[in-house]
Amino acid sequence: MADEIFETEIYTLTDDEGVESDFELIGTVELEGVTYYALVPYTEDENAEIDEYIVLRGEKDENGEDVLVSIEDDEEFDRVADIFDDEFADVDFEEAADEE
Repeated sequence: MADEIFETEIYTLTDDEGVESDFELIGTVELEGVTYYALVPYTEDENAEIDEYIVLRGEKDENGEDVLVSIEDDEEFDRVADIFDDEFADVDFEEAADEE
């Protein structure tokens, strides 16, 4: 099998207090015309354990720029999180990292 090269997509997110943090994209899903993003805190430590991820919704801001926003509606969040949970259930992140 040929070696696969995965390019890491890093997003810098700013929280409500103005603190910036880097996150790595681990997946996207489109549902009813909206793109949702699953991200984990970015680290260069290949041995770091990834226990959980965040889910954000893609939107356009007032200038037409793409932005990621928190999902305020619990029903919407649960529906999207269930999709990501199903997608990631079969993925062994540590095994995939060992294969690189």
